[in-house]
Amino acid sequence: MRSASRKQDQEPLTQRLTDGGFRFTPQREHVYTVLTERRDHPTAEEVFIRAKKGMPEISLATVYNCLDALVKCGLVKQVAVQRGAARFCPNMEEHGHFYCDVCGSVFDMELPAGQGAPVTMPKGFTVDHYEIAAHGFCPDCGARKKNVETIS
Repeated sequence: MRSASRKQDQEPLTQRLTDGGFRFTPQREHVYTVLTERRDHPTAEEVFIRAKKGMPEISLATVYNCLDALVKCGLVKQVAVQRGAARFCPNMEEHGHFYCDVCGSVFDMELPAGQGAPVTMPKGFTVDHYEIAAHGFCPDCGARKKNVETIS
């Protein structure tokens, strides 16, 4: 029963890879699983560190190649919220990202639904998709900042 369930879970991944011109490999499956287990927008290096725990033989180059294939197949988004390393997001719904300027964490942000564009577009422009990032403080860093300001 477990193997039948696992096979059903693989079918969308297998189909999307095939449709994108890529073969299904255990490495691609493993990298995809690493990304979907924790939706914290890791960098390629962070994915590599996590992937090594479950697949010690995987190389950094393989992780980069897997991420590239997953992005090209529309299974993962590459996100750039600052000048640092790109991050990867398995949430394929239309959404924005909140970047904490203190701890560097990235969080998904819902965009207004059913209200048209979340920003006013110049006349004649058509939006294909959004890459919106907000910057500030996450609740933990905001609380620490407030405590420091209160003490000062």
